[in-house]
Amino acid sequence: MQQISIAISPCPNDTFIFEEIHEKRLTIDNVEFNFSFLDIAALNEAASVSKYDVIKISTAHYKNINQTYTMLRSGGAMGFGVGPLLVKKANSNTALNSNATIAIPGFTTTANFLLNHCFPFVQEKQKKELVFSDIENAVLTNQIDFGVLIHEGRFTYAAKGLALVADMGELWQQKTNLPIPLGCIVAKKTLGTKLIMQIEQLIKASIKNYDANGTAIISDFIKLHAQDMDEQVIQQHINLYVNEFSKDMGNRDQLLQMLLH
Repeated sequence: MQQISIAISPCPNDTFIFEEIHEKRLTIDNVEFNFSFLDIAALNEAASVSKYDVIKISTAHYKNINQTYTMLRSGGAMGFGVGPLLVKKANSNTALNSNATIAIPGFTTTANFLLNHCFPFVQEKQKKELVFSDIENAVLTNQIDFGVLIHEGRFTYAAKGLALVADMGELWQQKTNLPIPLGCIVAKKTLGTKLIMQIEQLIKASIKNYDANGTAIISDFIKLHAQDMDEQVIQQHINLYVNEFSKDMGNRDQLLQMLLH
């Protein structure tokens, strides 16, 4: 039995996509998958040292690991209206300039790539890398001036007292007319073309847990890894980030050209 290590995030879009595989309802003959769950910055770091056979990464990080890994067409997070948000405290008068401090979810993330793309005057020394789930609180407690939010932060920031400065996904789309390539699944090239294609098809087949109305089924497995998210936020999260691009990213050449530049 061949052992294949898979690392994904605990976020609802990833657990929704991979649940059928994790629960062994979908399999490949003579292959056993072993799962690990890490936040996106840790996933990128793990990919940099080739730690896992199959791994979710920020698409912007692909240029750093594409000698070892190949990008799969399925399982990723890409689309329109799904980009990271730049926020500040609702009552803050701090201007977004070269003196402001900005919390980011990782230097290798697509969120940081988009921050550089949208606001090229921002310098690396202004940024502070935080776990994505800590960014809202860092801004609210005045530890940092601005924060780049990903995942569920998109749905919760306003209720917590934060104000939108920019939707960087919208800015990207206005400039490029392309969907936002947030995250992707990559597989080690050493697995071989046949097995990589089998894994790609398995992931595509696993995206199917919808009820008769087309609403995502929120299982205990998804809730467990979502931690503090309530069910409504989990549902919003899956509805936004799991789409047709998750099944097949389609023609990636133009996107990869921009990201690998």
